[in-house]
Amino acid sequence: MVVGASDSEAREFATAFRSFLEWVHDQDGARSRNEVAALVSDFLGDGASGLSVVARSLPVFEQVNLQTALNAWSAEPGREVAVHGISVPPHHAPVSLQQLITGEGMPPLRLSAPALVDLPNGPNSTLACLRLAALLVNDEHGRYVVMVIGPSEHHQGLAVEIAGLSVDAAQAVHARLGELRRALNVYRGHVIEVGLSQMGAVTLEFGEIPATAREDVVLPEAVLARVERHALGVAAHRDALLEAGQHLKRGLLLYGPPGTGKTHTTRYLVGQMDGYTRLLLTGRALQAIGSAAELARELQPAVLVLEDVDLVAQDRSFGPGSSPVLFDLLDAMDGAAADADLLFVLTTNRADLLEPALAARPGRVDVAIEIDLPDPDARKRLLALYGRSIPLQLSEHETLEIVERTDGVTASFIKELLRRAMLESLHDGPSAPVVTAAHTSRALDDLLDSGQRLTRSLLGVGNDPESLPAGGGLGSLPPQRGPNRASYVQARASLRRIDR
Repeated sequence: MVVGASDSEAREFATAFRSFLEWVHDQDGARSRNEVAALVSDFLGDGASGLSVVARSLPVFEQVNLQTALNAWSAEPGREVAVHGISVPPHHAPVSLQQLITGEGMPPLRLSAPALVDLPNGPNSTLACLRLAALLVNDEHGRYVVMVIGPSEHHQGLAVEIAGLSVDAAQAVHARLGELRRALNVYRGHVIEVGLSQMGAVTLEFGEIPATAREDVVLPEAVLARVERHALGVAAHRDALLEAGQHLKRGLLLYGPPGTGKTHTTRYLVGQMDGYTRLLLTGRALQAIGSAAELARELQPAVLVLEDVDLVAQDRSFGPGSSPVLFDLLDAMDGAAADADLLFVLTTNRADLLEPALAARPGRVDVAIEIDLPDPDARKRLLALYGRSIPLQLSEHETLEIVERTDGVTASFIKELLRRAMLESLHDGPSAPVVTAAHTSRALDDLLDSGQRLTRSLLGVGNDPESLPAGGGLGSLPPQRGPNRASYVQARASLRRIDR
């Protein structure tokens, strides 16, 4: 109570003070929304609250394609677009367009210059992409707002939201942006390495086109020609095949022991398939086969390379359950239309573990080709191939001796042999190294030593003691030993039947 005031004066003071507090509260609320929410509300007018916000979520790897589409869409005739950045306080999730319109549940926001993230849009170029922004649009549909919400510390997704239009009109805008994303897709025609982020999101990175030449692929001519005919031949004659009613979708399986050149062969194919989008998946990235296959269908002609596919395509009888990745793989190979120009290239070291449904059903894998241990002629060619980059001096007789001693080894073994021979040469004379037969022999003796069994195994070479002849050579080692040897032989026979 105010001292010396009457009851009526005290009541008037209380009423005025309450009004003052309400005004202060209203001003604080206005300051928290007037820069962003008020901008949106004023632009849309009073009728905006009666219209739905139409949102569409996109994979995070589409952010660069979304920005490419927005840039082209904003430049179309008859459209005015004003871009406003939105600043969100630290530790707050991005605000939605629905919140801006209703003014509910919003953190303090400020207008700012648009925040941008620089993302690759090609092997050697980048594009500045919006992270959180409101686009005020005026075109044939009327006045409306398009909001871009990109990935951030507290938001791992990518979304586009539209307010101020009828549902049909907003869907038409989404559809137009989708058309532009597909038509201007920055990944089309490139080599793309597919990966997974720590949060499990699919990531795409531009890779280099392999420079592997045909002469660098050390395989029997008949084997290499079969690989080329199934992969490159279909690509070269796709129009004629379609006219003849033949399907373009195909599956190529390369199988055999580790280190024999399966990856090297796929690199050669990838480098030769100009005009194709080439998606490479290995290791943990195999879990992204569903998203990668969907992208391949959108960007066809396309190639999907899946290395060590046995990691996800094990025979379902081996365990109590089935891997969901396996079903993603099978669905991906079955899901495309027959006239889709898609090539699935699969590699495996373990034919005995390969899922029969994957290997034996036409339309999934059409051709299975064994990449076996190199024969004497191939080992001689491998010595010449890997010896090109070092000062190797071997006579014909010395070369044949090494070829004989390396019976049963892999291409990886010979590559490592010459690396160690180079080290032996540098140890003897670092100023002017020359790799001789003596250096190569010492390196080979070391690799054949009983203490190097694990090293030989890592290079794809069997290391059973009984397989090592008394002369120190490796002998003719089978690619698979132990209790699964019989199943490996059976699977290999089955795959050879598919090949024929």
